[in-house]
Amino acid sequence: MSVVGVTELIKSNFLLFDGAMGTMLQKLGLKTGELPEVYNITKRDFIKSIHESYIKAGCDVISTNTFQANELKLKDCPYTVEEIIKAAVEIAKEANPKYVALDIGPLGQLMEPMGTTSFEEAYEIFKRQVVAGAEAGADIILIETIADIYEAKAAVLAAKENSNLPVFCTLTFQDDGRTFVGTDPLTATVVLQGLGVDALGVNCSLGPKELKPIVDEMLKYAKIPVMIQPNAGLPKIRDGETVFDVNPEEFAGYIKDIAESGARIFGGCCGTNPDFIKEVRSTLDNLNPVKVDPQIITATTSGSKTVILDNKTTVIGERINPTGKKRLKEALRTGNLDYIIGEAIDQTNAGSDVLDINVGLPEIDEVEMSKKVVREVQGVVNLPLQIDSSDPKVIEAAVRRYNGKPMINSVNGKEEVMNEVFPTVKKYGALIVGLTLDEDGIPDTAEGRFKIAEKIFKRAQEFGISKEDVLIDCLVLTASAQQDQVMETLKTIKLVKQRLGLKTVLGVSNVSFGLPNREILNSTYLAAAFGAGLDAPILNPLSEEAMKMVHSFRVLNNEDKESKYYIEQYGNVENKQSIQGTTKTEKDLKDIITEGRKEESAPKVKELLKEKKPMEIIDNYFIPALDLVGERFEKGKIFLPQLIQSAEAVKNAFEVIKEHLITNSENTVSKGKIVVATVKGDIHDIGKNIVKMLLENYGFDVIDLGKDVPIEEVVRVTKENDVKLVGLSALMTTTVKNMGDTITALRKEGIECSVMVGGAVLNEEYTELVGADMYARDARESVKIANRFFGIED
Repeated sequence: MSVVGVTELIKSNFLLFDGAMGTMLQKLGLKTGELPEVYNITKRDFIKSIHESYIKAGCDVISTNTFQANELKLKDCPYTVEEIIKAAVEIAKEANPKYVALDIGPLGQLMEPMGTTSFEEAYEIFKRQVVAGAEAGADIILIETIADIYEAKAAVLAAKENSNLPVFCTLTFQDDGRTFVGTDPLTATVVLQGLGVDALGVNCSLGPKELKPIVDEMLKYAKIPVMIQPNAGLPKIRDGETVFDVNPEEFAGYIKDIAESGARIFGGCCGTNPDFIKEVRSTLDNLNPVKVDPQIITATTSGSKTVILDNKTTVIGERINPTGKKRLKEALRTGNLDYIIGEAIDQTNAGSDVLDINVGLPEIDEVEMSKKVVREVQGVVNLPLQIDSSDPKVIEAAVRRYNGKPMINSVNGKEEVMNEVFPTVKKYGALIVGLTLDEDGIPDTAEGRFKIAEKIFKRAQEFGISKEDVLIDCLVLTASAQQDQVMETLKTIKLVKQRLGLKTVLGVSNVSFGLPNREILNSTYLAAAFGAGLDAPILNPLSEEAMKMVHSFRVLNNEDKESKYYIEQYGNVENKQSIQGTTKTEKDLKDIITEGRKEESAPKVKELLKEKKPMEIIDNYFIPALDLVGERFEKGKIFLPQLIQSAEAVKNAFEVIKEHLITNSENTVSKGKIVVATVKGDIHDIGKNIVKMLLENYGFDVIDLGKDVPIEEVVRVTKENDVKLVGLSALMTTTVKNMGDTITALRKEGIECSVMVGGAVLNEEYTELVGADMYARDARESVKIANRFFGIED
């Protein structure tokens, strides 16, 4: 089947994938610890029979048995990635489906800056899978069960740059409506759509009933087909076996509802089998695809936050730009990223919606610096970034490694510049800011600048860039040198809005260069620009006057509903303090931890140790800060990247405490000893590692046994160290049984300990069935459990 064939098909028809492979293999005898992908070579008939059963049930697409056929998972395997994938595609083709999809799952490791896997490393691993699959003859690349949108981006780029196959990508969501690392359905849709996938959606983790709201949210904004491959409900243990609570008829009933909402592509994940696919086939054959009418929005995103620029005022923080800033220039020259991160945090706290990132200095390597700054800033704040450079190489390098859909500042009306920048905008699905200048400079008249804006817009469309992704900067000139030009800018804004319907951006503070009391001019000009229709001012959010103007305008423009934010900020005398003044206050250790300023925590603790005892610091700073961060995490105000940054800040601080205790021969500060392990057969230890980090932060002594831990090892270490609390994790439904076996072994050995369990597939009911004492739904909950267990006030 040609590329055009399948992509054209899903525009107006349903497409049905197969169901689960892992749970099917388990029923056919897959043993704990065995690699399912090796069956492609050692038990081809097994795999082929499963494929054939799904085709008989009526599916259109067979997914290859290659979910984790990557070099990480296969490193100790006697077969290469290429051998496993080639065999998998051959078997799938032998079953004679309409299409064969190369199945690519997650790497099982956290990406930088949360973890150690770099974007480039992830890309190369995925690339190897894609190349092998394309050479073997796959028809579709299916990237699935991804929890990190950044990892998904690496996989999508690897697929699109190394094959010409259609790319489908689905993420896995939790019951809170976000992925494990915090991506929401809107952000997932905006990012994946921008990257040019052919279909996007959800799979695994939950049943069709629980996933429908997520699919509905995607359908609001998706301009491409949306797909869903749910589990057969939620997992349970019955007679020692893992089962799911939705039967084929119920499953198909939910699929009918989802199809009638507009989803186009279906299939099954964990717990489904040919009976489920047969029911879905029958259901779809009696339905007609529903045409959806998605909302068209101008949006930029980080990995966990989307900022929609429609019908609202968007503040772009300007302070990470070395022009006129001595301290930032010095920080860039010396590679002092802490200063830059501090600027990012301060601007976020001051109310920015987007942060501008400009690291252009002639004496530094701007390409490398832009990559570092983007990575580090994204590790601390979750605002979208505007990549600001005049060098196309810098733009491409930063945008490629950016987590989300960025803004690019900028392109202009010069033909050469448009030809260089627009391909990058299109490839990565970014927003682009067009400057109203060209080979002849900045026109003196509003009509002249409008013509350039119009040219930029038309050329962008020729490159396939959507109208909503183009913004125009009408360029502010200084009142001190070109006073007669100042109002031409505002006239241009009106023309761009009225005639082209594009969003506008403006570096407002340029107007006051060379004049005293700049904030007076800036604020006045900002108000006038709002009146002209400005959408997104680039300004200093630490300026009290500027932000007062923004907050006031949001009331008058009906954005701040019922004036809630305005009243909160200006409703009493105390809150009328200068925003700038508050950010200049020296940070205490609690602030440093909650804001994730990990490089500042250790020096601060050294300073505090001159006056306070270690436990005093832990109890009065570490714990309250971590509690606050944990509370924000639970309420969805921050997400995994920010949680980890705070944990890293405490980790660095704790090293100082430990060193102090050793030097002064004082007792350790352990609050209790805990064994943690990912159970046998499971190599997914991301969650376990985060639990370990947080428990250590709270002062517990953690013995980490790692992943794929044999049952007897858990028993031995727990017994020898007289450990009273054990934490076990499992991600896959196929390994949850080993969790129960491990707990049973601990009981049989007569070890007096309690066991808490966690993992994506677990819930309270499941916990009881495996014989555990407590269920930790996330890392924060594991700390609460440990505190209660060891009698520590929570």
